[in-house]
Amino acid sequence: MRLSSIMTYVGAVGLVALGVAMAKTNPSQAEYEEYAMQRLTKYLKSDVCKKTPKTLENLIKLDCDKLVDSASPQVRELVAGTTERQDFLIFSIYRTDLKLNSWLPSYTFESVGAFESFYTYSAERH
Repeated sequence: MRLSSIMTYVGAVGLVALGVAMAKTNPSQAEYEEYAMQRLTKYLKSDVCKKTPKTLENLIKLDCDKLVDSASPQVRELVAGTTERQDFLIFSIYRTDLKLNSWLPSYTFESVGAFESFYTYSAERH
């Protein structure tokens, strides 16, 4: 057997093994929803809550971080209801369109899931 044939077989076996590993570690919709909920909660606490004037919080007796924590189940439902998954067996693409109402900005997030991880490659404010 020639060296080039051996290298071709080894390469093919390697690609098959990689494909099987990717298929087994392709994260589920539920895992994405958890990831998206954590990212959205972190964003709300670090950006939105920090920009809320303290006088407004004091006036309405509201702690923004605690409000975000208490809204966690609703955030998860919002993410679940606005996410589409395209499953390509070895990876998945998730598109989430967050729109609460017409007077608040809407957001579109696109993420890829592979090897039990997620990478958000697009985040747009509309």
